[in-house]
Amino acid sequence: MRMAGLIELRNVYKIYAEGLESEVRALDGVSVTIDRGEFVAVVGQSGSGKSTMMNVLGCLDIPTYGDYILNGTDVRELTDQELSRIRNKEIGFIFQQYNLIQNLSVLENVELPLIYQGIDPIDRREMAMDALDRVGLAERYRHKPTQMSGGQQQRVAIARAIATHPPIIMADEPTGALDSRTGLEVLGFLQQLNREGSTIILITHDNGIAATARRIIRLADGRIIEDRVQEVDWL
Repeated sequence: MRMAGLIELRNVYKIYAEGLESEVRALDGVSVTIDRGEFVAVVGQSGSGKSTMMNVLGCLDIPTYGDYILNGTDVRELTDQELSRIRNKEIGFIFQQYNLIQNLSVLENVELPLIYQGIDPIDRREMAMDALDRVGLAERYRHKPTQMSGGQQQRVAIARAIATHPPIIMADEPTGALDSRTGLEVLGFLQQLNREGSTIILITHDNGIAATARRIIRLADGRIIEDRVQEVDWL
C-alpha cells in the first residue's frame, strides 16, 4: 500500500463567484500526491489554474471543496495563525518579481522571515548571512536591491526563502524576469537545493523550464491533463 505523501490534494475545487453566471472553476477536481524530496514542475498556460494551485499548496488560499493534506495535517482545519506559521516556517516562496523591500539592505531583506519567527537578532543575522553565502552574495549584504542586477536580486529572494530551512520551496515563474543565462543559474540552484533534500515545486508556463524538473504536472482549464516522471540531465 502506498504511504501518504508530503502533499496530497484530494478532489480539490477552487471556485470563484460560485453559482453565478461568471463562475470560474480555477481548480476543477484536482487530485495529486507529491512526495518528500521531489522536484515537480506545474506547467500550463495563462488561465490553466497553475497559480491557483500554487496558492492552495502554499496555504495562501483554501480549497472551496476537497481536502489538502500537508504532512499529515488537514489544512482546511487550521486557524489563520496556524496557516501563517506554515507559510513562514514550512514553505519558502520565490516569486518572479523578487518582492524585495527596496529601502532595506540585502541582509535586512533576508532577515525578515526570521524576524517573524521571533528569532533573536544574533542568531537571525548568522542564519541570514549563511543563506547569502550559499547564493554567493555574502560580500554584498550591505547593498540595497536597487544596486544589484536582476539575477542578484533573485538570488537574494532565494536566500530569503531558504533562510528558515523550510522543507518545501515553491518557485512561481522564478526565471521570468531574467535573461536565459541567469535563469539557468537560478534553475541550477533550485536543483542543488533539491539534491540537498528540499522538495521543490516550480510553477511555470514555459515547457523548456518545466523540462528541468524530474516530474511534470500539466494543467489546462483547472484540471490535470498530464502527470509524468522523466529522466533529466541536470545543470
